[in-house]
Amino acid sequence: MRVAIGSDHAGLEMKNEVMAVLKEMGHESQDFGTDRPQSVDYPDFGEKVSDAVSRGVVERGVLICGTGIGMSIVANKFRNIRAALCNDLFSAKMSRLHNDSNILVLGGRVIGKDLAKEIVKTWMSTPFEGGRHENRLLKIRLIEEKTITKGDCRQS
Repeated sequence: MRVAIGSDHAGLEMKNEVMAVLKEMGHESQDFGTDRPQSVDYPDFGEKVSDAVSRGVVERGVLICGTGIGMSIVANKFRNIRAALCNDLFSAKMSRLHNDSNILVLGGRVIGKDLAKEIVKTWMSTPFEGGRHENRLLKIRLIEEKTITKGDCRQS
């Protein structure tokens, strides 16, 4: 699977660890930055990864910032994105099983590297359960479409 990955300065070390885990699992990761420890703005990297997932250039994405909150906000602005901030294994598993999340967001200053690696393994290996959850995702898509349509009308 192709996975886009990005972080700000607070997630740089964890991003490198996650890329190694993805490689061990047999996935191809595309690094969207940052590659330096100096302070950067997380929206710049969240946008690049989210756009790649939204357009289908890659199947999934991983974003890391200090808490994960900022990256989550950025990612969920994009069409077809279901970004999930997961700082524990249960949330990672459920975000895939029930929500078919396509971007995993981690808090680089919230969890340790070892837990982050386990979260990534769980998230990457858990399939979407489908069934009754399909209808719920359809409802989310309909809300997204209404929101986009309303937004387009206001700008006219």
